[in-house]
Amino acid sequence: MKSNKPDQSGTDNGHNATKKSPLPVAKIRDAGQKIITGIRHIPPLYWLIMVAIVLVSFLLMIPDYVWIIFSDAVKSQNSLLILVLIFALTAISLVWSVGQRIDVWVFTYFNMHGRRRGWLDGTMLVLTQLGNGIFAMILATVLYFLGYHVLAYAFVLGTLSLWFVVELIKMLIHRTRPYQKIENSRIVGSPARGSSFPSGHTSQSFFMATFLLPYFHVNFFIGLAGYLLAFLVGITRIYVGMHYPRDVLGGAMLGTAWGLLGVILNNSF
Repeated sequence: MKSNKPDQSGTDNGHNATKKSPLPVAKIRDAGQKIITGIRHIPPLYWLIMVAIVLVSFLLMIPDYVWIIFSDAVKSQNSLLILVLIFALTAISLVWSVGQRIDVWVFTYFNMHGRRRGWLDGTMLVLTQLGNGIFAMILATVLYFLGYHVLAYAFVLGTLSLWFVVELIKMLIHRTRPYQKIENSRIVGSPARGSSFPSGHTSQSFFMATFLLPYFHVNFFIGLAGYLLAFLVGITRIYVGMHYPRDVLGGAMLGTAWGLLGVILNNSF
């Protein structure tokens, strides 16, 4: 005898068939993490070669009139010499044991001291990307399409040449990163490869502040905010476990000197 009741199993199956499967968020994140990890495992020498190739390729693309302006713009600047001297002294100080103890103490405070919330780790991880070369290229593209063509050329040239110099210095000094030496160091995000001195993210952030802010004739408070943001990027490099304080100091001096050189070259535009 057939039942008059509706087939509940069929109804359930039909209902389930209309449900949308959730997006594979975990898989997407895993794939992104694998890409980042793969990039991190590229040897520093290969990075240096790739940066050199990109830099030379970009130099060949620059119009002749830009080169003429660059060649006529270089002037002697005492501030540049002072910044280079501070950078050199910072690099030399890496051999001092007292400096290393101070580095470890400051690094431990910013990296491990106190209770760290998830939102703070996330914020620091986002802010540290402001010193990333990819962010610089995006910013250069925006400047170009806003009509600042020569500024965009100069900014990319400064970024690539600074990147090359930073990677070259890292290879020569070959300082081990703090998370590889200090026990119980916290790593926020993916661990960076290569050497520690100087901080490339800090160099880039101070270069951007020094190079771009004078061009737009910003007032004192906006300029101060720009340098505070660059300083904060340096702090994030310690917080996420990638650099010692002297790495950040050296990066700040090098980036500022590179930015001043860019301003000198850009003054005649």
